Amino acid sequence: MLIHAATRPLGPVDCAELTRQVLALDESAWAADPQRQVEHDVHAQTQSVLLLSCHGWPEVNVVQCAGWPLLQAAALPVMHEVVAKHYVPGGTLLRAMVVRLPAGARIAKHRDSHPSFAAAHRIHVPLVTNPAVEFVVNGERVPPRAHFGFELNNNVLHQVVNRGQQARIHLIFDYLPPHAAAGHSS
Repeated sequence: MLIHAATRPLGPVDCAELTRQVLALDESAWAADPQRQVEHDVHAQTQSVLLLSCHGWPEVNVVQCAGWPLLQAAALPVMHEVVAKHYVPGGTLLRAMVVRLPAGARIAKHRDSHPSFAAAHRIHVPLVTNPAVEFVVNGERVPPRAHFGFELNNNVLHQVVNRGQQARIHLIFDYLPPHAAAGHSS
């Protein structure tokens, strides 16, 4: 969503259980659905566990993905907590995924272009990070803070480089508020 800043801090998020479950995932879960990496070159160096995906616009069809049965019980409370604290309730979760950027990998500078990104809030909850992660949004560096959520203005240029020794793992989800769902505008 077009917010008036590169990011908007959302504060601490209780995601210890989700982090535990994500770290316990079998490697096969990270390779089960390569849709994001195949369809978007900038994400080729990432690995994703897709939970929810949406198709169509402005009429949307949200579907559960391969990661839903694996992480739903731990991810839903995290998403609901963030929405309850910071957004108007009653909207729609359009997308949800856990994304891993391995050590030494990068996400090239880009803007997200699907029309839903102008109406929905793109929320990041870092589960695992390290001080050598350089996440730059519209020229501003986002401090790497585990379990501290933020909203991303994904309509502006953003990029990530993981110069650290461990993977960076974020829960990322898109929340479409009820007023935007009705008219699909921000």
